[in-house]
Amino acid sequence: MNVFDTITDRKIRFALVGCGRIAANHFGALETHADRAELTDVCDVDPQALAAAVARTGARGHSTLDALLRETQADIIILTTPSGLHPMQSMACSQAGFHVMTEKPMATRWEDGQAMVKAADQAGKRLFVVKQNRRNATLQLLKQAVSEKRFGRIYMVNVNVFWTRPQSYYDSHAWRGTWEFDGGAFMNQASHYVDLLDWLVGPVESVQAYTATLARNIEVEDTGAVSLRWRSGALGSMNVTMLTYPKNLEGSITILGETGSVKIGGVAVNEIQHWEFATPHPMDERIHDASYATTSVYGFGHPLYYDNVIKVMRGEAAPETDGREGLKSLELLIAMYLSARDGRRISLPLDY
Repeated sequence: MNVFDTITDRKIRFALVGCGRIAANHFGALETHADRAELTDVCDVDPQALAAAVARTGARGHSTLDALLRETQADIIILTTPSGLHPMQSMACSQAGFHVMTEKPMATRWEDGQAMVKAADQAGKRLFVVKQNRRNATLQLLKQAVSEKRFGRIYMVNVNVFWTRPQSYYDSHAWRGTWEFDGGAFMNQASHYVDLLDWLVGPVESVQAYTATLARNIEVEDTGAVSLRWRSGALGSMNVTMLTYPKNLEGSITILGETGSVKIGGVAVNEIQHWEFATPHPMDERIHDASYATTSVYGFGHPLYYDNVIKVMRGEAAPETDGREGLKSLELLIAMYLSARDGRRISLPLDY
């Protein structure tokens, strides 16, 4: 068991690698916590993206990860690079003596995710995996209802992600839509929804999946469907497409149980659309306040996620999503892809 040093006499120092579209959420989250955290360095191979990040944040810029690791005084390196680069970069950061925070998915291959956890363990450093959607008020309330067993026995769970990504999105960067660096609709766009299957409902026993590339000129799937059986006996499905006309339509989860039924929908699980239980509870008064308007599928969870990371580094909290927690959704994703590829049901856990 690692014993980690705590930092209480100064701000927690972060450096960010990969200044693309999701990096702005991280910059904003760090600005929210400026009293306890600071961004010291940014890195990108694209000179324009790097210049824009330096202009926004005032952090020192680096054109390579090696240069950043040599020169930074940061405590944690944030990886917002293409998913397929996370394993190599995460292990390099761990081995260089830094804690790591990686965006989702932590890796695109099962063995790579395991290697990331092992490298952090061997270096005695932390590995955080960003799961900011867990911090959405709607899902926090649902998690509480499940934890307090308000559903009784859960019978069925359905998740839908009906979004759109035009061909221009995939064409904007050569790595998008590739198996090596990106993954498809399940692994990239719907990754946070796959995370809900285990986090909310519990361990999955087996999956049977179909994937298809119906309209986009990409290596990976733009559409997929998967049936699931949980170890509890519950059944369910997940339906994902990036072909919804003409814009993002729905990101939802429905849980049906013995003594409760809930649907959280909207474009990104931001609206409690149905909430009914056999027995009243004080949490029921919070359902209207939990819903929120959003035009972003990212939600507003990044500042809340950072709050946990900062508290962990200060010795004030346990990590909500570390590397091992991140492996749970990666394992589910890999099982789905194996099922779709081989045309068979895949049982969990995968062979270690």
